[in-house]
Amino acid sequence: MTQPINLLHLADIHIGMENYGRLDVPSGLNSRVVDFLRRMSQAIDLALEQDVDICLFAGDAYKNQRPNPTFQREFSRRIKRLADHDVPVILLVGNHDMATADRAASSLDIFGVLDVPGVIVADREEVHQITCRRGQPLQVATVPYPQRSRLLAHDTFKNMTLDDLDLALGEIMHQNLTDLAAEVMERPDIPAVLTAHLSVSEAKQGSEQSVMIGRDIVVLKSLLANPAWDYVALGHIHKHQELNNGQHPPIVYPGSLERIDFGEEGERKGFVMVELERGRAQWAFKPVDARPFITIRIDVTTADDPMTQILDELEAHGVDGAVVRVIIKATEAQEPILDDKPIRQALRSASFVASVVRDIERAQRHRLGGAAAEELTPQQVLELYLDSKATPDKRRAELLRYAEAIFRDE
Repeated sequence: MTQPINLLHLADIHIGMENYGRLDVPSGLNSRVVDFLRRMSQAIDLALEQDVDICLFAGDAYKNQRPNPTFQREFSRRIKRLADHDVPVILLVGNHDMATADRAASSLDIFGVLDVPGVIVADREEVHQITCRRGQPLQVATVPYPQRSRLLAHDTFKNMTLDDLDLALGEIMHQNLTDLAAEVMERPDIPAVLTAHLSVSEAKQGSEQSVMIGRDIVVLKSLLANPAWDYVALGHIHKHQELNNGQHPPIVYPGSLERIDFGEEGERKGFVMVELERGRAQWAFKPVDARPFITIRIDVTTADDPMTQILDELEAHGVDGAVVRVIIKATEAQEPILDDKPIRQALRSASFVASVVRDIERAQRHRLGGAAAEELTPQQVLELYLDSKATPDKRRAELLRYAEAIFRDE
């Protein structure tokens, strides 16, 4: 009897993200780049400990399609660790990996050109027949990120509007997914996995929207919830989630391995391990030690000694090694005594202080003479404003004269 397949599913590493980082002296890299590389190493370490048989990387290795040689070297070192343990690796091309021009090389193509043993670069829709580490057969259907430029290379689509292109691309993807499912069913006794880099209906978006290139084609979940698949391994959305409500097949985004910004502050980060057989996929999310992002909100509007309260509250928060931002709500009268220097000193154990923001509660200024703003004409509002600024009479008359002409034209 064939042994179950231990499958590693990870995605969206985005090596090259440098926001909220500084120089890491031992490596010479940005500290945030080091974070992302460490999380990738941790995922591979844990997978090897669990006798991984195959790795599906569901796209977006780098921040962009032109990674520098150091980033390429570090990513390759980690992929080679899997290959050295006879673990086949499928590298799916995501939107950040691919070039914008049709036929230009993706950032992952070098693995295919060098014919790295055990590593497959999946840059088109097709079914791969894989022999896993312990000899188990597996069918893997690959769907890279759907790219409009592939359509624009054909005369049929050149004069289409963007909406029509989206519709055409959606129809092509529908047909491709249907064809892939039919192909794997020609060998019904062999487990089959679909891996795709795309947005699926009903998925919850995260901060990937801030790093996304272009706008997305959204695929209906029903297209993926096909019994031809034993597991659907997705990439592209950074928030970990399973979309098929526990039914077969599991449709899973592992999420990204590291936080990109404060929009991911409360999200768990990690990868997925799957125990796979034909008709059964038991999966588990494996968290990694992603760097914490912490927002500290402090309200001192009623405090007699705002700075003491701020420093006491900062001391009560565990910020060691975190990326931190502080938002202080204070009154206008308290603003002059707020001092950033001791605040930043109190946060010295943090990895990075992103910002110290002052949310000042401004005293309402009674410039409208008791009238509601919506009841006043633009001319009256301007007159009240000039009065509040003690504008000299001559200057006031001049400004009102110019304004009258503008209001009349409006």
